[in-house]
Amino acid sequence: MPQNLDKDGLRTKIDNYELFFIDIWGVIHNGLQIFEDSIEVLENLEKNNKEFVLLTNAPRPNSTVIDFLKKMGLKKFYENVYTSGEASLKYLIENFNNSKFYHIGPPKDFDLFKRFEQNKVNNIGQADYFICTGLFEDHEKEINYYKDLLEKYSNKKFVCTNPDLIIDRGNVREFCAGSVAKIFEKIGGKVIYFGKPYPPVYELSANTSDKNVLCVGDNLNTDIKGANIQKFDNLLITSGIHKEELSSISINRLEKIYGVSINYTQTKLKW
Repeated sequence: MPQNLDKDGLRTKIDNYELFFIDIWGVIHNGLQIFEDSIEVLENLEKNNKEFVLLTNAPRPNSTVIDFLKKMGLKKFYENVYTSGEASLKYLIENFNNSKFYHIGPPKDFDLFKRFEQNKVNNIGQADYFICTGLFEDHEKEINYYKDLLEKYSNKKFVCTNPDLIIDRGNVREFCAGSVAKIFEKIGGKVIYFGKPYPPVYELSANTSDKNVLCVGDNLNTDIKGANIQKFDNLLITSGIHKEELSSISINRLEKIYGVSINYTQTKLKW
């Protein structure tokens, strides 16, 4: 049974860990506002000389997410931000620098491939590979549209820059790039993922060697499963993605459904 920290707070556990991976969307903010209790946690981790990474499955470079956080009111900790987009960008430059690609996602994500935007093609049949950062603005809810779009091209490489299936923007649920990637896999394609729960993003964002690590997040498929794969401890924030499920299903039942093991829970991240 996971230990609930609502009463005692995260402060009762920090001496057990040297490094913290903390999710951003759903833990630090909800897409509309910053959670002040979470900022207090960051402040106290810094005071206690604890290393932490604000690790997010955002399909954009670090700098873009930092600018977004500044606009939301975050005043510091910019150097702690690391995105799945940053991890995928490194891979793309090293492996596909001169290859033509077709972008699946909204125009706001174009900054991910500015350095090689001359390789972008508008005809899907001309592409050597796909970069998926999300869904098209005019097909945000029609997930089956992508099955029809990609069915003839399952032999091409598909790079997914955000393994999340869904996010909650305030109270509105939205599909993410991971949902499109799952469709591509169902039609027989192979996907190269960057972001939680896959190992590269942890290895690229911090040195985890010989450190006791705690991963904090609200998503069982990414934050908690990623911690399990890396053999790190984890803290599930229960007011995030799974709040509706947890209103009718026990935490132990949810662990079995998702095939994960949870160490701690908190309704919201609090010191």
